[in-house]
Formats: sequence, C-alpha cells, structure tokens
Amino acid sequence: MPKANLILLAMEQSPTLVLLDKALRAGGYDLAVAKNPESLDKTLQETNPALLLITEKLGHQSGLDLAKVILERFPTLPVIFYAASHDPMMVLEAIKIGISDYIYPPLKIDAIVHAIEHSQARAQLTGDWVRHEVRRTTASLEQRVSEMDTMVKLSRSITASLDLDKVLTNVVSAAVELTHAEEGQLLLLDEETNELYMRAGKNFEETFARTFRLPVKDSLAGQVIETGKLISFNQDSPNKIKTSYLVYSLIYVPLQANERIIGVLGVDNRRNKWPFTNHHELLMKVLADFAAIAIQNARLYDAVDQERSKYETIITNIQDGVILLDQENRILLINPAAIKAFGLGFVNLTGKLIDEAILNKDFSILLESIIENPLKIHEIAFEDGRVFNAQYTPIPTIGSVITLQDITHLKMLDRLKSDFIHTISHDLRSPLTAVMGYVELLDRVGPLNDQQKQFVKHIQNSAQNITALVNDLLDLGRIEAGFDTRKDEVSLETILRYTLDNLSRQIEDKQQDLRVEVAENLPVLRGNPIRLRQLMDNLLVNAIKYTPVGGEITVTLRAEADQIIFEVADTGVGIPVTDQAHIFEKFYRAGNAPKGTPGTGLGLAIVKSIVENHEGRIWMESLVEKGTKFIVVLPTFKNINE
Repeated sequence: MPKANLILLAMEQSPTLVLLDKALRAGGYDLAVAKNPESLDKTLQETNPALLLITEKLGHQSGLDLAKVILERFPTLPVIFYAASHDPMMVLEAIKIGISDYIYPPLKIDAIVHAIEHSQARAQLTGDWVRHEVRRTTASLEQRVSEMDTMVKLSRSITASLDLDKVLTNVVSAAVELTHAEEGQLLLLDEETNELYMRAGKNFEETFARTFRLPVKDSLAGQVIETGKLISFNQDSPNKIKTSYLVYSLIYVPLQANERIIGVLGVDNRRNKWPFTNHHELLMKVLADFAAIAIQNARLYDAVDQERSKYETIITNIQDGVILLDQENRILLINPAAIKAFGLGFVNLTGKLIDEAILNKDFSILLESIIENPLKIHEIAFEDGRVFNAQYTPIPTIGSVITLQDITHLKMLDRLKSDFIHTISHDLRSPLTAVMGYVELLDRVGPLNDQQKQFVKHIQNSAQNITALVNDLLDLGRIEAGFDTRKDEVSLETILRYTLDNLSRQIEDKQQDLRVEVAENLPVLRGNPIRLRQLMDNLLVNAIKYTPVGGEITVTLRAEADQIIFEVADTGVGIPVTDQAHIFEKFYRAGNAPKGTPGTGLGLAIVKSIVENHEGRIWMESLVEKGTKFIVVLPTFKNINE
C-alpha cells in the first residue's frame, strides 16, 4: 500500500526544490527526492509514495512524458505537475494524461498544500470506487467460479460413476443450488404410457416423488417434450402444474439424447416469488446436457454389459480353447476349455506372461515362431495322445488371440485312412503287375483278332490308370509321412527345362502356345529334386490337360525377397468358385472337368504336400472359361539357412 504521508519530488536541484522541501516537511509530510529519470524509476519501486510532484523537465526528458508513462504503470497515483509558467496548452496536455493538479510560480505554501490535499482526496475517492468495483466484480466472479466448480464436479461424476441414480440426483441438486430454487426434478418419458415420471428430485416428499405421474398431453412438461423447447416463467400468482402443485416461477429444459427428447429437467419456486433469470436458464441447459449424457452413458453401458455378458457366456461355454493376450503377451482372458487342455487348474492367470503360465514344448515353439511363420498355425501334442490345432491371430491395438481346436479324433482318422490307403496300395500293386504281365504275353500265345486286341487295350489302359492311382497314393503317403527328408541344393530353372522337354510332345499335339519367362541369376533352393520335378510336372500336366486346343499356357519363374515364385497360368476351363476351396483336397475334382479327362484327383494334393514340405505356400486364381493360375512361393537356400 502507498505510504500515506510520503511525497516524491521529481525535480533537479534548485531553489524551488529547497523551498518545497522545507515547506512540506514543515507541514508534516515525509519526502523523497528523485533528481533524474533513473532515480525516479528506482524510488517509485522502492518507496510506493502517496503522491508524485514532477517538474516540466527532469534530466533530458519531458516531465509530461515521464508522468504519462508513470500513470500507465500506477493509474491511481496522484500526480501534481509543476511548470515554470502558466501555459494553457500544457495544462490541457496534463489533463489529457491524467495529472491531478497543476502549479506554477509564484508558489504559495497554502496553494501547494491545498493541491496536495485535493489530489490525495481525489485519489482516495478513485481508490474507494475501484475497490468497490473490484469487490462487486469479485463477488460475481466468485459466483461464476462456484458455478464452474459445480459443473466440473458434475462432469467428473458423470465420467467416473456408473451409478445413474447418484449422478442424476447430483444434477438436480446442482440445478436447485445454482438457481436458488426451492425444488428440482428430473422427469423421464415412459413411452408405453406417454407419461412423465420423476427419476430424481430435490426437496420433494418421497411418497410424492415415487407416485408422481404427469401426462404429456396438456401439460407444460409435455409441451417441452413435444416441442423440444425450454419453458420459463415468473408470475405474481401461482400457476398450476398438477393438482396441489402450484408454482410462482419455473424453468423446464428438454433432455435430448440421440436427437430424441427423453425427458425434462426442471426447477421451481412454490412459496416465494424469487425470479429466474436468463443466466439461470443457461445453467439449466448445461445441466440438462449433463443429465442427458449420463442417461445415454448408462444405457450404452447396459448395452455393452449385456453384450459382454453374452460374450463371456460364449467364451466360457465354447468347446474351443481361447487365450487373449495383450501386446506384451500377458494373459487378458483364458477360457475353461484352454485351462482344461493344458491342465492349469483354477489358478488366476490374468496378467501373467503366457510363456510363464503355459509350459508346453509345442506351445513354446508356436510362440517362438509367431514372428517368422506367416501362417501362425501349429499342432500341439500332449503326452496322453491328445493333439490340438493352435492358431495365432493378431488383434490391432489390443494384442492377439490364440484359439485351440481338439483334432485328436481327426488325426486318428487321418492315420487310419493313411494306413488303409497304404495297405490297399501295396496289396493292389502285386495283382496289377501280374495282370499287366499276362496281358503283354497274350499275343505270344497266338494271334489276336481285332476285337480281342481292343479288349486287351482297354485292360491295359485300366490297369495303367489304377497303377497311376496306386503310385500317387504311395507318393502322397511318403510325402505326408516325412520320408523325403533329404534335401540338396537345387536349380529350379534346370528342373523346369527338363519338365518342359518331356511335355513338349503333348503341347505340340494340342497346338498350344507355350510362353516361358525365366529370370536371370535365380538363387538355388534347398529341396528334394524328385519332388520338385513332380510338383512342376503335375501343375504343367493339369494346364495342358484342361486347356483346349490352340489355348495358351504361360510359365513364369522369378526371384523376389529371398523367395522363388513359380507360376503356371492357362486359358482353360477354369475352376468354379464353389470348388476352389476344395481343389487341394484328396480325390477332389472340379465339377466342370470335361468328361473323359483322365485323373486321380490326387495331383494337386501331392503338389500342396510337396510345397508345404519345402516350407512354401501355394494358392490359385481362377475364372470359369477364362483360365487358372497357380502360384507357388518357395524360400531360397539362403532364406532357409537364416
């Protein structure tokens, strides 16, 4: 605060300064002197004077300019300007910048004291007015801060609490508090009865609030529901809202959720005539939005909770094992089927690392191969003979899920089937060899007529078809059993050239246009040359077989990203969409295959097994009557070693 009796004289050394010093001290004032602008600035900051008296010139600067700057910094400081003479223009300039008084020679002690007292009195009045305005403004600001604090608390309760009753009660209480109302209510629409009932209330009797019902038709609250507009009034006489429910002032604000009016938030005064203002209406609108958000959140939560309950029921009762992991491979969820499969008991595994919770060799291999193996599918075998198929699927922003299917019975059936086929194939081979041998000896016994020769040819063709089928079955059995484990460095280009030479006669007979594109400097593969030749042979034979006379076959061999890509495309009959999912299955042939076209239905199954045995992938693209393309991707020798 300014020192009440301290006067700061801003003037250079002069007889006037001496006179003023003596006169003011004699009058009981304390003095401070600043003889240059620098000293003036420092003294103002250090002493906080009650009044400044400044001369026309201080150092090399104008006293008026200095006074203008000082008044911008200290607008309530009274400043008296001392000039060497009476200059009306200077007086006018002093008044413009806010100078309190203006003195000039001849100086009289009484005039100086009067100017000081007058300036201080004027400053006191100004200060009192400023303080009053500050208090008034502060009170208004405090009210606004209190309102904002209430709003912030409400918004936090809406986001932090799932107790809708508590949140809506808080909204109604805030409405009563902020509007200084006697009562508050939140009414929701019952769509079945088209009535409003009280969902939350403030200062109502419990029985009244519980039984309160208000029809939408012919009621003020119903009017808000129908129009979606606020209703507010202040009256000298009470207005009937419901029987025995009369109010002097009221605000009803619609609650809107998803572009629908679902209820009304209201406050009223039944005993006093305290009026509601536009500001109160604004506050009620904000509170109504809060209430609508809370109701909508509660409904969404209920819907989500119901869906979550369904989801948990499904996950709990599903026969397949399900393990949900976060991005750090910690368990978020593991269902009973997965717990039972690994024999984990009833220990809570949530939050544990998956490789610490499940100690199974095959499962550990799956986890280690997740990054490298693009298929992310693995079989998990248990000591008791059970076999599960585990599939890993990444889930963006969450982590991943591992699903487990018990395929023990399928593995057993597949093994029985393979054993049966293997046995039958061996048992058929001996009689087939005998049949072929004796058929070839028939013409040595004696000459055959034309009909006999035709019969013999049919026997030979049938025997050859059965032999081809037996050979394919035996090949498939050896591949699936993993007998072809030996792998050497192989050049696919060499194998392709050899295969094309062997099939050139068939291509020429059907007058087909063969296009071959082989990239230069292809890397070598580590594989079984016999099986790789069988792979190429089967794909090319199929292309020739199902491409009509004069059709086109395109063969491509190229390297890309440590992989070799082998493609065979034709302009044949194509494969229907309904057949494409089964085309690699054993004994399956497309439904549109031309009648009389030879084949066992094992060629593509053999190809797929060879590709998988070499850690590759195969897929196809086909359009009926447009043709088919088979794409084989095999890792290079370098990639396998890595």
